[in-house]
Amino acid sequence: MFYNVAKRLLDIVGSLLGILIFLPISIVVAAAIEIESPGPVFADTPKRVGKDGKEFRILKFRSMIPNAHNLLHTDPRFKKLLEEYKKSSYKLHNDPRVTKVGKFIRKYSIDEAPQFLNVLKGEMSLVGPRAYYPFELEEQQKKYPDTRELVKEVLKVKPGITGQWQVSGRSEINFDKRIQMDAEYARRKSILYDILILIKTPWAIISGKGAV
Repeated sequence: MFYNVAKRLLDIVGSLLGILIFLPISIVVAAAIEIESPGPVFADTPKRVGKDGKEFRILKFRSMIPNAHNLLHTDPRFKKLLEEYKKSSYKLHNDPRVTKVGKFIRKYSIDEAPQFLNVLKGEMSLVGPRAYYPFELEEQQKKYPDTRELVKEVLKVKPGITGQWQVSGRSEINFDKRIQMDAEYARRKSILYDILILIKTPWAIISGKGAV
């Protein structure tokens, strides 16, 4: 009971501070996105899987060309890219759909700043597992059958803006290792652990290590 109350309080206070801190740069980023690649400021991506399997729309600044997700799955020009996307744990290191502004904001995780609103709404937490796509979980569990029980553990908690795998290599970690770290976090559920991860997060952002 104490953990749940303390974590929610940390989420509310932290997300309000995050919104205030990132508001000026968010305005600049939104303008830059629109100037370079006219279209929606926020990414139009499929829903993610949250706590207890409930799906929600994650908020991120658009870092790719408009309609990028749909084009990847339907445009013949991206057939090889789609194959690579599936083989590399749903991460691409040289994605031609990423804009110049997008490359910069992804490297320093600025594209994720709008997720503070997801935290305020109670859909996410400041710290937690990765928010996976439904199709990603389905395909990866086929590829790594031993991860099924781990996925169940991960879905018992809210996904986070940051987490243990993000501060330990981020996108350089494959799904099987990443889901193990996410499940470990779900089992530990400690405010002190959350604070430790939050302390490590700025360096992970500044260094840009593992970002794609």
